[in-house]
Amino acid sequence: MSTISPPSRAGSGPWRLARAELRRRPSVKASLVVVTLFAVMAVAAPLLSALGGWGPEEFDKSAVDPYLGGLPVGPLGGVSAEHWLGVEPVTGRDLFARVVHGAQVSLLIAFAATAIVVAAGTAAGIAAGYFGGRTDSALSRLMDLTMSFPSLIFMIAMMSVARDVNRIVLMTLVIGLFGWPGIARVVRGQTLSLKHREYVDAARVGGSGPWRILTREILPGVAGPVIAYTTLIVPGMIATEAALSYLGVGVRPPTPSWGQMIAESVAFYDTDPTYFVVPSLCLFLTVLSFTLLGDALRDILDPRGSRT
Repeated sequence: MSTISPPSRAGSGPWRLARAELRRRPSVKASLVVVTLFAVMAVAAPLLSALGGWGPEEFDKSAVDPYLGGLPVGPLGGVSAEHWLGVEPVTGRDLFARVVHGAQVSLLIAFAATAIVVAAGTAAGIAAGYFGGRTDSALSRLMDLTMSFPSLIFMIAMMSVARDVNRIVLMTLVIGLFGWPGIARVVRGQTLSLKHREYVDAARVGGSGPWRILTREILPGVAGPVIAYTTLIVPGMIATEAALSYLGVGVRPPTPSWGQMIAESVAFYDTDPTYFVVPSLCLFLTVLSFTLLGDALRDILDPRGSRT
């Protein structure tokens, strides 16, 4: 029995196969390029806005026409050598600076909330599946209870009640609070199928304690599905943050956010469509890229889940 080892330790074959399969998919290559582009944009937002010459909260009254209701001066919403993507109507704030800083805020909240969801969901799912009994019953009922809430309504209510707090931290915690049961159920099912495998029984007979078995034997076995579903969670988190900001209960002005910018641009979509198109296109491309990448990873790393 000592020669039996978990599949994940048999070598890097499955992961090498996954990487090779991903390289063969043009949609995955394009998605990785877009995801990398927006991630670099978010990290380098201060540098990029400095290169553009404008901060996200700086006003340029000369770029808007006060006699036309504050519409940008020039074509395509004021696109020029000075303002690469144009300016916001009325305020004259540089749209490029707002977009790159909005990417920083939106992706920071999405990634942080995803980290909370994955950590909490994986821990709860492994504990429920491995220990079973009362632990499984309690955690499963908690999953059902959390999933039964109309999450968006409760998020709006919680964000509306809390006022003098850091909005980014609050949004991260609120979004993470309602997102963990989905991945917990996936991990619980995987753990149930793994806990009686030969290599787990061998570790148990060899004197390994529950913590060592969970971290050394079970966790590597559920890593593939967790990675795949993590990639699928991110676009939902980005969309949720944008929805809350669009509804006015998320990030507050003057802090930029893609959802907030889309909400403000609705009043100008017919007179200044560029102001509406730019943040909407950024949000669309980011969500689409993460979705395509997540679908590909799920097909490769969790083929049984892709058929359900």
